Amino acid sequence: MAQVVVVTGAASGIGAAVARHFGGLGAHVVVADIDKAGGEAVAKEVGGLFVRTDTTREADNLALIATAVETYGGLDLVHLNAGVGDGGGFAEDDYDTERQHRVLAVNLHGVMFGLHAALPALAAHGGGSLVVTSSMAGASAATFDPVYAGTKHGVIGLVRSLAPTWQEKGVRINAICPGFVRTSLLPAETVDYLVGEGFAVAQPAEIAASVAEIAAGEEAGRAYVLQAGRAPDPVSFPKFELVRTGA
Repeated sequence: MAQVVVVTGAASGIGAAVARHFGGLGAHVVVADIDKAGGEAVAKEVGGLFVRTDTTREADNLALIATAVETYGGLDLVHLNAGVGDGGGFAEDDYDTERQHRVLAVNLHGVMFGLHAALPALAAHGGGSLVVTSSMAGASAATFDPVYAGTKHGVIGLVRSLAPTWQEKGVRINAICPGFVRTSLLPAETVDYLVGEGFAVAQPAEIAASVAEIAAGEEAGRAYVLQAGRAPDPVSFPKFELVRTGA
């Protein structure tokens, strides 16, 4: 039986590449994005279904998952990929509350809404995999966009904290932390600069292949750094023990 795969932010970039990857494997792909024209084009290309979705709206997330289940009879993989950057900084000339709220709404609240909608549906279908797109900025400092980095750190915190409980219900939750990727988040001049400086810049298709590999695995609660030419590299987080009195 063909897999049922839902991908948010799938009208372009990594999301579109993931949709194409699974469409090429014969999966039923549900393409979700706020970009109707782009999303419909990708859905047509992969023989899937487009559902216009504003991930910052809880109702849209619930409707997306409900549509996937009603159309295809279940759910196997959800990739919560939608994200934006440019949250600004904290200097007087770069502090913009509206920009901050937009980045928080898409990157953090949108993921929370997506998790709330998708996790019970995956469990009800006998289990499956859920992958969230974080960033290398979520596992390290990113002075170029601290608000973006904060949201991506938050995503990893959600993944690690939710994973143990949902793994018991058959749902594996993991995060990916892409490095430099040729998407709309990186302007062409930035890509040219990075390449000129000798940095590797991944193609979205390479990231999509890694998403499929992670989704098919048995690990949960992991965050994988994805860079051009390298296998998924799990982030090593420190382990702490609570101090007891008298110890």
